[in-house]
Amino acid sequence: MDDYQDYRLFQELSLLLDHADRLVLRQFRLNTLQYNALLLLNPDEGWRLTDLSERLLCERSTVTRLVDYLESEGLISRSPDPGDRRSQRVTLTAAGIARRREAQAAIEEAIRRRFSVLSRDEERHLIAMLKRLRAIVSAEIEATSHEANNTAP
Repeated sequence: MDDYQDYRLFQELSLLLDHADRLVLRQFRLNTLQYNALLLLNPDEGWRLTDLSERLLCERSTVTRLVDYLESEGLISRSPDPGDRRSQRVTLTAAGIARRREAQAAIEEAIRRRFSVLSRDEERHLIAMLKRLRAIVSAEIEATSHEANNTAP
């Protein structure tokens, strides 16, 4: 077993899935990061940009550009954070809910097509294994982040 080649297969699959999702989302004028932001947001309780960047695993400047685009499309709105005057909160608009619903339906159909090559047992087994791997990688990231925060000057 060549661990590196096996790992590369995961990387290649991840890139292919991301590209396929981008092709689906193109018709909704969204990329995968914008779509994932719409999935997180709701119309009632806003997210601070800092929290959104942490959840999306991207830099604050990237989230600022993302929010600028989604706001220009009328999909989100910004408002001052009542608990911190320096922060803003973003919430989903009615147009954002509608676009998210349409994009989500298209993505879910694409996922059904992709998984149709697996039996239900194969799918359940694959999902269980991926969840275990995700837990290991998440724990590794958490430990590394904790170490980095404790050694930072």
